[in-house]
Amino acid sequence: MTIERNGTPSLVLMENAAAATARVVAERSSGAVAGKSILVLCGRGNNGGDGAATARMLALAGANVDIVLLGRVEDTWADARTNFASLQDLAIGASIKFFECCSDDDWSALINNELGNAEFKESYTVVVDALFGTGLTRPLEGVYREAVRYLRQLCDPGNESKSSPAAVISIDIPSGLNSDLAQPVGEAVRADVTVTMTAPKPANVLPPAAGYNGKLIVADIGSPVEIIQEARSRLFVTEAGDARRWLVQTRYTPDSHKNTHGHVLVIGGSRGFTGAAALCGNAAMRSGAGLVTVATPVSVQPLVAAQVMPEVMTASLAETDRGAVSDQAIDHLMQLASKATVIAIGPGLSAEDDRTSHFVYEVVKQRKTPVVIDADGLNCLARYSSAGWPEDLRGTQEAPLILTPHPGEMLRLLGTTEKSILNDHISMARNFATTHNLILLLKGTRSLVAAPDGRVFINPTGNAGLGTAGSGDTLTGIVAGFLTQSIATFNDNADALSATVAALYIGGLAGDLAASKLGMRTMVASDIREHISAAVRFLDHQGETGVPSGAAQIGWKQP
Repeated sequence: MTIERNGTPSLVLMENAAAATARVVAERSSGAVAGKSILVLCGRGNNGGDGAATARMLALAGANVDIVLLGRVEDTWADARTNFASLQDLAIGASIKFFECCSDDDWSALINNELGNAEFKESYTVVVDALFGTGLTRPLEGVYREAVRYLRQLCDPGNESKSSPAAVISIDIPSGLNSDLAQPVGEAVRADVTVTMTAPKPANVLPPAAGYNGKLIVADIGSPVEIIQEARSRLFVTEAGDARRWLVQTRYTPDSHKNTHGHVLVIGGSRGFTGAAALCGNAAMRSGAGLVTVATPVSVQPLVAAQVMPEVMTASLAETDRGAVSDQAIDHLMQLASKATVIAIGPGLSAEDDRTSHFVYEVVKQRKTPVVIDADGLNCLARYSSAGWPEDLRGTQEAPLILTPHPGEMLRLLGTTEKSILNDHISMARNFATTHNLILLLKGTRSLVAAPDGRVFINPTGNAGLGTAGSGDTLTGIVAGFLTQSIATFNDNADALSATVAALYIGGLAGDLAASKLGMRTMVASDIREHISAAVRFLDHQGETGVPSGAAQIGWKQP
């Protein structure tokens, strides 16, 4: 579309892609490529053409470049052919060597220096992977697979024969991946950096394929923003600006007070499982909610009260003989709910009793406010219906439903034990959210939010340390806290989706900040909560630490 409607020659786009890649190579080479040994592996298509142009630029900048085309120049076409021909014209000096390789035998002869021409190096500073781009749909075979295996060996940090492994930079997508799929289709390059053009592709972002990309850099090569927007993608990556925008829109004002920031009612806890409810309530409080009440079974209320912050209130509910919430508590709970802005239900609730399942179902069914459902709240509903999620429970504009399952809970909501259904978790999450008109926050290696209108937002923040016990309860509290602030700020115009997306991003960022200070291994859920403030201030420092208007009037200055 850029070529057809904007009049940009395709060769210019290829040059721009090569220039972006060459800049990254320079960065990985301590800022300059002069005198560095660089290997560029090229396929015959446009991705290979990008690699050929990159090799030319690096050679002209003083690098010693070995370029290997897996094929013959006469088998290339269009812009790629132009760049390979240009490269052949340059390959007459010591700084650049050009090899054509068509078969396994050719490859073996090349790496063993049996071709009788210029010697192939055994070590490189950087390797540029330009074998395959976005068009690959099947596993690599033959010489391409051998090249990927060689690359893995060349760049293996555990290979004692290499004093310093080469850094691998892939153009657009690590070769061997299908750019549209989260699941690898076969052997693929594991890159240190991937330079993708214009916008990320699904395999750049979605695990496990995203694990092959290393650091992802999105390069602008000249496509107008208007054309990208016209594509009307339904798959997005959440960026810092999205979370920052929500924080700016919900900033505290000089006349703010507890009642203008909303009231979260957390329903959770049971005998032996009091910590989850406390973690959820504390996270809701720390995330900025004006008021938080934790409603819990009567026998465990003293234990929960001892674990929550002094600012968090508690309430008792009728319980079963097992110390879990009973359906006899429904009427009392609905009275409590009438004073709440948002309900969060599930952390530590227990799902072993039909009376508890009935309680959860009725609370969700009778709700007048948004409800965030997690953990045993989800398990209770899956237990209540033989089909998984009860078909008569749907979100509405006035009282949206936000579900926060991990993969195991998601399978229960789907009424299946077949894990393969999660392989295409984007489509699965989208279908579930649209079918039941709700917001689905699916936790995992790279958590996502699926909206009722079919959009899906991939969250890039977070780390393995978030897999610790209680982190899900903490996230539920953050989501509920953000949602209640959104409603308190915008009233009928509140957007539950933007609040959920921002909560997930900031919760992950809090986890990243905690890991940078404590390490992933020793993180606990309360560490995530204690870094929410740092995450918020990182994104909106001005809004959180600006000069108070009253103090400004009396000459107060920022220390």
